[in-house]
Amino acid sequence: MKFEQRIPRETSARLFEEAQQYFPGGVNSPVRAFRSVSGPPLFIAEGHGSHMTDVDGNRFLDFCCSWGPLIHGHDHAHIRDKVIDTVRKGTSFGTPNLLSNQLGQLILDNHRYVERLRFVSSGTEAVMSALRLARGYTGRSKIIKFDGCYHGHVDSLLVKAGSGLATFGTSSSAGVPENVARDTLVLPLGDRDLLEQTLTEFSSEIACIIVEPIPANNGLLIQDRSWLECLRIKAWKHNVLLIFDEVISGFRVGFEGAAGLYDVQPDIITFGKVIGGGFPVGAYGASKEIMDFIAPVGPVYQAGTLSANPVAMAAGLAALELCLEPGFYERQASRTDQMATQIEAYAREQGYPLHVPHIGSIFWLAFGTERIERADQIDPDNMKYFKMIHHELLQTGVYLGPSGYEVGFVSSAHSEVDLQEAVAKICAAMDVAFAAEAVLSVD
Repeated sequence: MKFEQRIPRETSARLFEEAQQYFPGGVNSPVRAFRSVSGPPLFIAEGHGSHMTDVDGNRFLDFCCSWGPLIHGHDHAHIRDKVIDTVRKGTSFGTPNLLSNQLGQLILDNHRYVERLRFVSSGTEAVMSALRLARGYTGRSKIIKFDGCYHGHVDSLLVKAGSGLATFGTSSSAGVPENVARDTLVLPLGDRDLLEQTLTEFSSEIACIIVEPIPANNGLLIQDRSWLECLRIKAWKHNVLLIFDEVISGFRVGFEGAAGLYDVQPDIITFGKVIGGGFPVGAYGASKEIMDFIAPVGPVYQAGTLSANPVAMAAGLAALELCLEPGFYERQASRTDQMATQIEAYAREQGYPLHVPHIGSIFWLAFGTERIERADQIDPDNMKYFKMIHHELLQTGVYLGPSGYEVGFVSSAHSEVDLQEAVAKICAAMDVAFAAEAVLSVD
């Protein structure tokens, strides 16, 4: 269908055309290219609180929140002031610094599931390092991952399921050697029998099981606690390590992330996004015994020029201080639940095939009426609805990530008025999308 542009996007369109001369596809991360939705991508000029403004002067209520890091919204005064104060003293030294000690202590004092940390510069780097640590600690090479869980652009995890249910993975990206993909076993989420079968068959070769405890990169595939407990028990039984990838869920659904929410102890946890307060930061953590395998005290090498950069440490410290305020996570979860429940109620009232899975301050617009727990339950044909809803929301000043497979985030900067505005506009966008689909079906 033809999309009517009711807001100016000429400057963004011109900048995007120019950007294509500099960057592959005009972007520095693929989904930013808006290929799953309509029109050119928006070039954002500034953000304050719950809103951001593009180069054409359009103002948007933002539920992408830089893909999750901005749990306190844009330009929060406490974070900004801490960053500016740090920048005035220098931006990078390549040495230990006090701020990394302070952030490390803050996390470890308030997180029961890790005893030692190593800061890196991204969630992908954290996952890559955690896998190397698991292989170094166990002396084994193979890993188990699950279809529908995304762990960054690490070669051995850019792997999709092969022709059988439990197969050696096949590369899902050019440039990933097949011999790398062969060390990754891809299983469906929730299949306990197949997990046991795979662990039994390859137990002497498997270093670790890696999972998003709250899969949130391919829809929001909320799992039962019993599944995570099963992973923990199976890992102990077969003497393999369990890695929770909490790049999204860490410090988002609670200060202790999904590990704390479900009270399941993984062997290694990876962090990103919220931990950096809007700056590029990742980390991985585990027990002292496991982390002592990392250089310089152990044989597993990992290093980074900008790891624990003082400016990023300052931002992360300020952000997590705010997260530790009493009742912070309870308020976030309650407000998100209220918003999601109102949208769902309207969809049911109108007979629209849409529901809103949510946990903590994460939500997802899911099409259909049945609970979705695995990636293969998502019907790609339903993304036509998201494309229409996304377009309509842009015209009315609401910004969601430009893909129906991406989740949304509520920040502490979103006021009750903001959330009620979002509910009204999302419901109105559903009216447009499903009415358009009805017309197309008749035609």
